Amino acid sequence: MTPGTVVTFYSYKGGVGRSFTLANVAVLLARWGYRVLTVDWDLEAPGLHHYFRSVMSEEPEGGVIDLAHDFLAGAEGPRPHAVRVDVEGNTLALLAAGRVDGSYTERMQRIDWEDLYRRGFADFLERCREEWTEDYDFVLIDSRTGISDIAGICTAQLPDRLVVLFTANEQNLKDVVDVVRRADIARDRLPYDRPRHLVLPILSRLDTRVEYERAEQWRGRCAEVVAPLFGNWLVKTVPEDLMLRHLTVPYISYWSFGEQLSVLEEHVPSADQVSFALETVAAVIAQQFDRTDLLADNRDAYVASARDRHRDFALDLLVSSPRSALRIADQLIEELRALDVRVERSSSGDPEILEQASELAEHLCLVVDGGLSRWQVTEVERFLRHTIGPDGGQRRLFCVLTGDTDQRSLPGFLRNLRHLRFEPGVRPAGVARELHDLITGTPAGEVDRDLEALRNTASALRAVPDRVPSAGRLSLVEQTVRGMYAALDNGDLAALRDLSVDLDVLSKSHSNGTGFSLSPGLLTDVHTLLDRIDRRIDASTN
Repeated sequence: MTPGTVVTFYSYKGGVGRSFTLANVAVLLARWGYRVLTVDWDLEAPGLHHYFRSVMSEEPEGGVIDLAHDFLAGAEGPRPHAVRVDVEGNTLALLAAGRVDGSYTERMQRIDWEDLYRRGFADFLERCREEWTEDYDFVLIDSRTGISDIAGICTAQLPDRLVVLFTANEQNLKDVVDVVRRADIARDRLPYDRPRHLVLPILSRLDTRVEYERAEQWRGRCAEVVAPLFGNWLVKTVPEDLMLRHLTVPYISYWSFGEQLSVLEEHVPSADQVSFALETVAAVIAQQFDRTDLLADNRDAYVASARDRHRDFALDLLVSSPRSALRIADQLIEELRALDVRVERSSSGDPEILEQASELAEHLCLVVDGGLSRWQVTEVERFLRHTIGPDGGQRRLFCVLTGDTDQRSLPGFLRNLRHLRFEPGVRPAGVARELHDLITGTPAGEVDRDLEALRNTASALRAVPDRVPSAGRLSLVEQTVRGMYAALDNGDLAALRDLSVDLDVLSKSHSNGTGFSLSPGLLTDVHTLLDRIDRRIDASTN
């Protein structure tokens, strides 16, 4: 399992909303299925427990200062001081500063950090870090402000990533880049293998509702000052001022009273709400500061990609089809279900179902017959608003064309996709197998190709009709079935694959009821061969 990521939230000055931002980002990450530990290392003014008080399983009996006492008592690693935070049944925990009671200040002030480091506390912290990153996907550390021994632990030794919060004034801007430079210098002196910091600058508490022009001027000034912090992770085509706009947490007076978790109230926030910006910050952290060009292009899809990474969808695939292609769409669904794909046909003409379609299935498959219906256009637009492009995200859009469809007539967003195509009159087993492999990421190894040949043959045998239109066609069906027997006996699955395509063509249905009936012996041969192949498939998949 990939080890978790340690992220320190730091501010040079207080009053910038650092703890508020960390607590809400932690809730979002946990809601999205990530395992999250929050650590309150602001020992002189601890506050994270206030944000989580309403959802904590119990009051903390220990915390960060107890790690120091554990070390002095000879402990090899951290003792279990974290408490569970109940966020919609997900994994979120708090390692508080300590038990906040009448003795807290005295116990905190007794700690001599310099002496601890002389005794080997740095190695003890490394063991703590190793244990935390084994148990959690993200460890979010709330660091104290300013420059101090404690701040150095949080900014230099422990983190993989650094989130720096500041407000739009010279006091905050003056030292924000210099503090990061100091942390990098201190990090270089450590005897541990740590790469250079990746730093996420967040402009906090910006009020754009009253003084919009002044707010924009200050945002531009802030972007100029913190531009160097983007240097080693922001995609070069994305301007720093645009990224800082995405990373601006607005000032909303309602949230300035008390310690509140806005994301629990603003579950689906609009663009002018504080939780909208917090979702963006959480998504950048979840995406490991990556794919920022996609954030610049489609913020909603970027956030949805981070949110859905650990999400369980009810379906693997939703198949959207116009009425003119319902038969082939239903056949495709049958073949996909035989491959254990969770799939349904979309009722895209129903407005209520259409509203839910983008959340129902992980992927969407458009069956296009001539052109897109207006309902399909609406459906794919809703899906794409929550999806990073065809090559970039967890969720994908697939496009399957009927024989009469000219791909040049498709909308631009579909012309750029890889297209699958139905063969006229042939059951879509091959298309189903391609979709299955694209969805599951199954490599096209020898075993998979063999299994594909068996499944295609089984599909072709199930489609053999009771009657064929001519004696010549009947003779060809008999020869093909005998050839299949021989290919299966000889283990020649490539020949079996070719013969199954031939049988599909020979089995094209005719509705007038005339023609030649298959003999009982030939029908028995078909069913016997199908039984043998089904047993081979079961043996290969169990």
